[in-house]
Amino acid sequence: MERVKPHILPGFMELTPSRQALMEKIMETIRQVYALYGFTPLDTPVIEASDVLLAKGGGETEKQIYRFSKGDSDLSLRFDLTVPLARYVAMNYASLTFPFRRYQIGKVYRGERPQRGRFREFYQADIDVIGDGSLDIMNEAEIPSIIYQVFTRLGLTRFVIRVNNRKLLTGFYDMLGLADKSADIMRTVDKLEKIGPDKVRDILCGDLAVPEDSARQILDFMSIRGSNDSVLAALAGYAGRNPTFDLGVRELGTVVTYLKDFGVPEDHFAVDLTIARGLDYYTGTVYETQLTDYPEVGSVCSGGRYDDLAGFYTDKKLPGVGISIGLTRLFFILDDRCLLSDRLVTAPADVLILPMTEDTAPAVRLATLLRESGIRTQIYTEPKKFKAKMTYAGRLGVPFAAILGEDEIAAGAVSVKDMTTGVQETVAVPDAPARILAALSASGGIRPVKG
Repeated sequence: MERVKPHILPGFMELTPSRQALMEKIMETIRQVYALYGFTPLDTPVIEASDVLLAKGGGETEKQIYRFSKGDSDLSLRFDLTVPLARYVAMNYASLTFPFRRYQIGKVYRGERPQRGRFREFYQADIDVIGDGSLDIMNEAEIPSIIYQVFTRLGLTRFVIRVNNRKLLTGFYDMLGLADKSADIMRTVDKLEKIGPDKVRDILCGDLAVPEDSARQILDFMSIRGSNDSVLAALAGYAGRNPTFDLGVRELGTVVTYLKDFGVPEDHFAVDLTIARGLDYYTGTVYETQLTDYPEVGSVCSGGRYDDLAGFYTDKKLPGVGISIGLTRLFFILDDRCLLSDRLVTAPADVLILPMTEDTAPAVRLATLLRESGIRTQIYTEPKKFKAKMTYAGRLGVPFAAILGEDEIAAGAVSVKDMTTGVQETVAVPDAPARILAALSASGGIRPVKG
């Protein structure tokens, strides 16, 4: 039989068991925060009918999508979690309660060129709030607090949530007589941080044929900086010239006003007029979250308000607001910069039971007792010597080894060894769960990220 060299496709990531455990802990933390804010879990199919998935596609999206045929079916792998959500809400409108708040953590697929930190298969962790006919601005104001809670509970401390409003950008470009170019201008200005003002000006004046004076005004507008209050004050100087602009400023002011009440410190939140998001379906507040010490990696959590994403599937108006964490990319960044915790228990079990007699029944009974107490337990039954068994326990990284020899069994006891400190004590079997749980609790509270 000819053997095939094992390999995976470029742009796909597999993790070692300990790293996978860290990834699972990050997912668990995100789920807990999303649930804390009243979001319900949802899981949509990885494969969708191409006509559904690409209803609002075209351009770069269609170039990157994984598309294939099965029989007469034209199928595609989902490239994000938002478009399937729009399809889901349109299909299940009659059975949903609005506002509909859902979260989803799942893999998506994009056939772009793989590079460091950029993958073709990757996890996204999304939340969205969908309204029926309308959706109050307070939903947009609450989003930064959810981002803040997720990142702080992961252990991250140095990050900033940058926010803007597409309405004020649309209104501003309308003031300059550039309404027909506003979407292209937004996409160009969104690259300001990556390519710099000179190249942005070249694109505006060259490719987009924006007059030089208008390009200067755009760049001057985008350079407004300072505290949130000072930026809002500067925006007030443009008031009364365009109703869409004025509405965008009011909405942005509402989001900023409720920051403190939602528990977001001002040093973790900044109004940034350059933020537009590249996708045209955003219509109001937009967000990007950046790691302060690593600006070169760009946004690790982004999203915003949209008013007609489900318009291709239904005639009902279903506005929404949501964010997406690029989970695989965030994990890679944290791992690459040695920011993942090395103190978090990543072993598949809390206790490894080592039976030292041929009769393994006492070990099975002990395992059942520990598991009934919620302690993750493995039994090692391989016919190895004691040293080999302890080596296995050490390599597995379990916090405790439970040794059952003839003396322990005769005394109705078990020897519990702390694999971190090396301290070993013998306790009565009925007391073992409480002792182990107390020790695990004392070492708990460690977050996935060093901070």
